[in-house]
Amino acid sequence: MSDEALETLLAQEDRLVFPRFDEQTAWELGGALRAAALAERLPVAIAIRRGAALLFHTALPGASADNDGWLRRKAAVVERYGHSSYYVGCRFRAEGGDFDVDSRLDTGEYAAHGGAFPLIVAGSGAIGSVGVSGLPQVEDHRFVVTQLERFLNT
Repeated sequence: MSDEALETLLAQEDRLVFPRFDEQTAWELGGALRAAALAERLPVAIAIRRGAALLFHTALPGASADNDGWLRRKAAVVERYGHSSYYVGCRFRAEGGDFDVDSRLDTGEYAAHGGAFPLIVAGSGAIGSVGVSGLPQVEDHRFVVTQLERFLNT
């Protein structure tokens, strides 16, 4: 992945910022993600976390318990690195590495695959993550970004 593509991923994080985020926001965002996924008949699980607290979770037809494991592992990457799980994996590859080997983290706890995005609040920074699992990683990432753009009207 080129430096330009990595910059595009970072620009998404710079642009998709919430003015505030609380339990009600999590519920509304989760509902919007769920409705969009249902409309597209996507076999995904969706989770919204603030720190260790799971504020929203849903699994749609076709999703499995494996998707919940992926959500947890992708969210752990966002929490540790403060960037989308897709960006982290792409950055490792761009530098000639492999996250699963070079991060020296337990792959049972961390997955740098697309689909988890930091919840960034103006003036506070990253406070949690929103994640989707069930599609190829680029599509998981794209779905989350598209829905955040719609939700935040950016």
